[in-house]
Amino acid sequence: MQRAKAKTPSRSDAEGLLPTGYSIQPAGWRDLTALRRLEKLCFPKDAWPLFELLGVLVWPEICRFKAVGKAGEMVGFAAGQEIDGAGWIITLAVHPAHRRRGLGYALLSTCENAMPHTTLRLAVRVSNRAAQMLYRTAGYEVVRRWEEYYVDREDALIMEKVRGMKGLRD
Repeated sequence: MQRAKAKTPSRSDAEGLLPTGYSIQPAGWRDLTALRRLEKLCFPKDAWPLFELLGVLVWPEICRFKAVGKAGEMVGFAAGQEIDGAGWIITLAVHPAHRRRGLGYALLSTCENAMPHTTLRLAVRVSNRAAQMLYRTAGYEVVRRWEEYYVDREDALIMEKVRGMKGLRD
């Protein structure tokens, strides 16, 4: 069975979702320092170690995108990969000073559109109500709970979105 190729999103995929002055761009290894800063800021309890950050920026099977602000700085990041036949959003972060502007939704949509999978999943902290609301708005539903998933032993909610057979956004 041949695996479907991921769609390479064009800038226009997220253009209508972004506020003026922001863009979504592919991310790469040159973004390591900026991504490390963003991770530590957004996930102080469980930021990924340097080696994992480098991996997410270079591993060929991972799709990765950054939100770039008006001054050219990375203000958001999202990545996705196939795990057990489903597309997983493995991380999504937006700088606190740039939240509530649609950047998270634009990054999520861009990442989803880059993955050909019918089923999309992600993990989110039980306490992160803002992220849960974003994911529900995007069509995700809670399907299970992973106990003590995070470093500080907080549970994760596993959320899932099932798209139409053609892989189009529902």
